[in-house]
Amino acid sequence: MTVTLLSAQTPVIQLGDRLEYPTAGVLSKILLKDSACQYTLLCLASGTEIREHTATRNATVHVIEGTGTLILNGNHISLESGVFLFIPANAPHAVQAVSNLAFLLTLSATDSVLT
Repeated sequence: MTVTLLSAQTPVIQLGDRLEYPTAGVLSKILLKDSACQYTLLCLASGTEIREHTATRNATVHVIEGTGTLILNGNHISLESGVFLFIPANAPHAVQAVSNLAFLLTLSATDSVLT
């Protein structure tokens, strides 16, 4: 069973209150998960790198605070508070945190997953 921070009984949280940075690496908290989407709060320590990978689902990233770079299909995208971006399924991407970096990652089903 996956532990989530949101439910029908607790449908609202303040993301800023949930930010927690590890001394190194990534801290991941699943906010809500269902058959179509997963909403995860990711907090990366300064200097952390998530190596290039792909995912079978579409994703969005909404930066809450901090700075970094997302490399998507070879293109460097600056990450800072307020940035929102879309990552299509199976697109190669990587993340580098310049400072402590927090973002909301949403993974959503593609048409092929839903059918």
